[in-house]
Amino acid sequence: MAEIRTEEETVQAIKDWWKKNGSSLLIGIAAALAIVFGWQAWQNHQTQQRTEAASQFADLINAYSDESDENRAETVAYIAETLRDEYSDSAFAIYGMLMLARQQIMDQDDAGAAIESLTWARDKADESGPLALVIRNRLARAQFAAEQYDEALSTLESVDDAGSFSAVFTELKGDILLAQGDREGARDAYLAAREQTQQGRSGILELKLSDLGVGEGA
Repeated sequence: MAEIRTEEETVQAIKDWWKKNGSSLLIGIAAALAIVFGWQAWQNHQTQQRTEAASQFADLINAYSDESDENRAETVAYIAETLRDEYSDSAFAIYGMLMLARQQIMDQDDAGAAIESLTWARDKADESGPLALVIRNRLARAQFAAEQYDEALSTLESVDDAGSFSAVFTELKGDILLAQGDREGARDAYLAAREQTQQGRSGILELKLSDLGVGEGA
């Protein structure tokens, strides 16, 4: 009889506990399941987004490479802008805008449009790393081409550590200063670029220095 009473007490204790905690337990389980399945759904969505963005970027490369296509410029612009608008958080969107900017400069001679594309890419890219330097280099060159000299200098000066781009940035700074009429500043920048270069002296840079009256022995 004692064993039966103990079992009945145990069952009753479980019933009492369930009355007090059952609802909150069910809510907790439901919340945990929602988190798990919600995370899986988000992961699946992210994977699908990356796959779609990669497919679009492949189409962009094909369109950009097809110089026989009379509608090449329009196709490249459409795909790059689709990447920007629909997959703005992906690296494919950033690279897409770099390709679009290259077309705008090289094929269409539209520095203003290239500046817009590169500014978007700059704002989306990580502040550090080689990609950020590539973007700023191209942006400064587009601004230089558009005769936005102060903006181009500001873009170059916004870089704390140009690393392997130091000589490239400094030479471009010299070009900008020379365009502004600052021959002394351009001379100093070219000399600094000569010191920073890691691959031997550049013939073009030496010509720029020669035009400013600086010989190779300076």
